[in-house]
Amino acid sequence: MKRTLEWITLIVGIGFIFAAWQRWIAFDLIETLGFVTGAICVYLGIKQNIFTFPVGIANNIFFLILFSRSRLFGDAGLQVVYMALAIHGWYSWLRGGEHHTKLKVTHGSFRLLAGVFGIALVGMFGLGFGLQAAGGAAPLLDALTTILSLVAQFLLNRKIIEHWFVWIIADVIYIYLYITRGLNLTALLYFVFLCLCIAGFIAWRSSMRGSNTTQHAAA
Repeated sequence: MKRTLEWITLIVGIGFIFAAWQRWIAFDLIETLGFVTGAICVYLGIKQNIFTFPVGIANNIFFLILFSRSRLFGDAGLQVVYMALAIHGWYSWLRGGEHHTKLKVTHGSFRLLAGVFGIALVGMFGLGFGLQAAGGAAPLLDALTTILSLVAQFLLNRKIIEHWFVWIIADVIYIYLYITRGLNLTALLYFVFLCLCIAGFIAWRSSMRGSNTTQHAAA
């Protein structure tokens, strides 16, 4: 049943892209490609499927083009960083665990989370001033969402479950930001992301509990 639903979702996504390409629907093709690949990327992340990274790279390329056209320079530059982080995450998920095995879902330590967010706070103010000087459309919100996204991606690469909370906060801000820029389809995508993040946290928490149960049973 789940496999059938996945195929139906894929076919609908391809149909959506084709309709935008043929201009049967009033959505930009690049934005539509970003919508579809973004949704697939997050879904694969929930499933802890390694293909979330190559699909994510494709998504970054589409959004790089889209955000550059909308003068959201922070989000545009973020896509380039995302591509590099995706390559790192791809390797980490495969070889970043103990003895170069696959990573498992864990909680982030207080020291790690405090350090990451401390650095992020400093980076946010620095980036905000830079984007303001560059004439960005929404420099403060753009900087905030950019830094939150980087933090979330860094934690995702380490399979730290708290990354879902960071994405949830970022997605709420993104929805508002994209609506104000007239990127309604992208705003809708981030609402879908928001729902998927909640589902992702629940799925990863279940994965952690299952792993802990297995370890206790083995002990």
